[in-house]
Amino acid sequence: MGSEVSTGAGRKARGRDERRQAILDGAFAVFARRGYAQTCVQEVAQEAGVAKPTVYNHLADKESLYREAVEAAADRVGARSLAVVEGLREVAPDADLREGLRAAGRGLLQACHDEEARAVHRLASAEAARFPDLETSARERTALRIRSALADRLARLVLAGRLRPCEPELAAEHFLALLTGPLVYRPDAEPDALARAAAEVFLRAYGPG
Repeated sequence: MGSEVSTGAGRKARGRDERRQAILDGAFAVFARRGYAQTCVQEVAQEAGVAKPTVYNHLADKESLYREAVEAAADRVGARSLAVVEGLREVAPDADLREGLRAAGRGLLQACHDEEARAVHRLASAEAARFPDLETSARERTALRIRSALADRLARLVLAGRLRPCEPELAAEHFLALLTGPLVYRPDAEPDALARAAAEVFLRAYGPG
């Protein structure tokens, strides 16, 4: 009997978690389309496929809904980016590091500049007066997590003799700047071309010589 009760509770918990996730996903979609001021909780409920009271059962008010929806989306963007950076772990000792960096660069551009990522940054900054710490929170969940993970991968490449001794976090910042900086001037630039150029310049600066 104890096993049956535990299993039933597990199903109930999973159902609640799934509803909460649907609400956050729906909220993010509506906020991204309409912005904070123009969005009402009823629209979020419809988008999520739940009743309006269900939204309030999970999140106290519209402000909480906005904050948690943006942060949940930021976590997804960060997770996709970390998975890309993790790929550098798989670069074999005798493999071409340039190609490994190109692949990481392409993946990071896709993860950090897709529609969801752009919406995260737009929503986090658009309501800075109402949510003064949300932009910082979103940055911690995306850019700073990515920099930290990339610095760890680069530090390991230094130890392996694949890169010259350096400050890993600064090197990570330089690689990310090489990737994203050109988008200020050429927003439609091909990700593959940006990644190739970033890898080339980075290795000229940080290659073992």
